[in-house]
Amino acid sequence: QVQLVESGGGLVQAGGSLRLSCAVSGRTASNYFMGWFRQGPGKEREFVAAILWGGVIIQYADGVKGRFTISRDNAKKVVYLQMNSLNPEDTAVYYCAANTRGFVSQEAAYYNYWGQGTQVTVSS
Repeated sequence: QVQLVESGGGLVQAGGSLRLSCAVSGRTASNYFMGWFRQGPGKEREFVAAILWGGVIIQYADGVKGRFTISRDNAKKVVYLQMNSLNPEDTAVYYCAANTRGFVSQEAAYYNYWGQGTQVTVSS
């Protein structure tokens, strides 16, 4: 079992930055992938970024490359999403997720643990 709790969301002006955190409890393993997804108003949930818990594999969605950075602190068991140059299209509920299947994926269906989400609102 893996429990995930996100924090760090809020209201920010366009061009601003936020850092989301995902506290991880329960079992972790080096082959787990930790991901961030988001779901905007009236939109489907979409992949944002993923990182291997025990390695250097990182993936980003094309729309956030160069603006968002995913990282982790294994000792603290926290996964971060640093978001810079935010724009109103980034407004969404952001979810932390864990994929314990041992392979990287950008598909939400392969992530078997989810947090409750944190709201990010970017004003123009």
